[in-house]
Amino acid sequence: MAKWTAFPHAGDYAFDAASLKKNWARLHQGDCEAVPKEAAVLLAWVLFHNGEFQKAAEAGLKAGGGGITVANKATSIYANSLENKEKAKLDLFMEVAERAEAQQAAEPKNANAYYWQAYALGRYGQGISVAKALAQGLGSKVKNALEHAIKLSPKHADAHIALAAFHAEVIDKVGSLIGGMTYGAKKDQGLALFRDALKLNPTSAIAMIEYANGMVMLEGDKKMKEATKLYEQAASSTPLDAMERLDVEMAKAELED
Repeated sequence: MAKWTAFPHAGDYAFDAASLKKNWARLHQGDCEAVPKEAAVLLAWVLFHNGEFQKAAEAGLKAGGGGITVANKATSIYANSLENKEKAKLDLFMEVAERAEAQQAAEPKNANAYYWQAYALGRYGQGISVAKALAQGLGSKVKNALEHAIKLSPKHADAHIALAAFHAEVIDKVGSLIGGMTYGAKKDQGLALFRDALKLNPTSAIAMIEYANGMVMLEGDKKMKEATKLYEQAASSTPLDAMERLDVEMAKAELED
């Protein structure tokens, strides 16, 4: 494994097994992941929340079982927020998608096996261009996996956000007519999913950011003021761990542009 770029705020988060368990419900409000029973998997999560993404991925893969989810989340968040080389980023997303698909076969009722496959394929699709991804049939894979994740875990806020973003991206790229007929993308459904995600996880900076982006894609510049307000809310929220810190910093950077 090539050396990953370090989390820029190393040392700002110092969870251990006990403090992580104490904050687990709040930290995992987005993905509904259960507290792991295995010490090795819990340790991998400690590394993840402290921003040690590469160590978390390695520890998760070594632990196996529930550790695969930590490895997939750590790899995805790292690739999305910290990896600068486009090819390396795309390769990491494909690794996650393949691992998550194998995890689905082993654990067909694990919502996050479907969620991380969809997340990775969705980000990969954005990297190669949404139009290309749709032409390769990735759109229906993403949509099906997310719908399945929500079916297995109805309070999975992150899956709601990702599915909402799918509707928004498709309509933005191919229009509502083709988007609806060919890919089942619908404006009202997208907006409803964004609202549901924020109800399920009201403090989520990434939910606010994605909702802001999706709102403008689906409803145009007339929603710019509302979208900016969501960005401001995201930028002023208090991050509890490394991943949330990356989301808050992204919102701040966007507002400065």
